[in-house]
Amino acid sequence: MEYWLLKTEPEEYSFADLEKEGRAVWDGVKNNWALKHLRSMKSGDRALIYHSGKEKAIAGIAEIVSAPYPDPVLGDIKRTVIDVRAVRKFSGDIRLKKIKGDPFFKDFLLVKFTRLSVMPVAPKFWRKLLSMEGLEDL
Repeated sequence: MEYWLLKTEPEEYSFADLEKEGRAVWDGVKNNWALKHLRSMKSGDRALIYHSGKEKAIAGIAEIVSAPYPDPVLGDIKRTVIDVRAVRKFSGDIRLKKIKGDPFFKDFLLVKFTRLSVMPVAPKFWRKLLSMEGLEDL
């Protein structure tokens, strides 16, 4: 299993929306580097859902429930999407400011490339973020 981080503007699509729907197509990714990461995902992988914009906090965990596939709406084979399902909502206490303030995260891609919308999360960062939420494993 691999770990990822998926960013979303909560005003456009929030973790609460994902919880309500249960399962959703994760689309709208345009950046080539982010698309490369999206194409590397496998069903069963886990992803942190990060609310960007004003919130700048980890909102919850989702599971990747499909292999990557071309966006059926756009009809463009380069624009990849995946299906995700909500797993667990976070408290909202793990904000970007808190992450950036912890030297442990100095090499975390969210700190180094804050604008990248899809990124891998190393297992050590995944475990630390879960522990900050009071969780052992998901």
